[in-house]
Amino acid sequence: MPENAPLKSGQPAPEFELMNQSKEKVKLSDFRGKKKVVLLFYPMDFSPVCTTEHCTFGPQLGNIKGREDAVVFGVSCDSPFSHDAYKKQYNIPYDLLSDPTRKMAKAYGMWAGEEPYNCTKRGTVVVDKDGKISFYQEVAMREPRKVEDLSKAVAIEIAEENRDHEFGQSV
Repeated sequence: MPENAPLKSGQPAPEFELMNQSKEKVKLSDFRGKKKVVLLFYPMDFSPVCTTEHCTFGPQLGNIKGREDAVVFGVSCDSPFSHDAYKKQYNIPYDLLSDPTRKMAKAYGMWAGEEPYNCTKRGTVVVDKDGKISFYQEVAMREPRKVEDLSKAVAIEIAEENRDHEFGQSV
């Protein structure tokens, strides 16, 4: 697969191991079979649109997650130190993952390029419990995402999961 290519629903999510704001390692494979993973890619800590998003998402985290079997992570190329200060200043209730090498952003098709800021794109990826992409969307860099859109992304995956189990099929 070419570097930085968009992912498609149903394909395996690329494995990652990144540090969060507390310098603890977080691996995608640790959630396989246990939780859906919602990845909120954003360009950079402390920027106006990103701050608006995180300050909006925090109080609405329950609505975004839907059921309790989902975990939400913010992902950018900023350092764990920047993430720590950002999370504390704005009371962000979910972990922020640091991708300073840009390897994860490129694997997920979410790297915006070196110019002008060498940062991640704004986008949402939902990985189902089986480790497959169930939702993938890039959003304009200057446009904040809406809680309703994130809730729908997780709900669509939940609806498909329920439909498959309703008919006795396992995906």
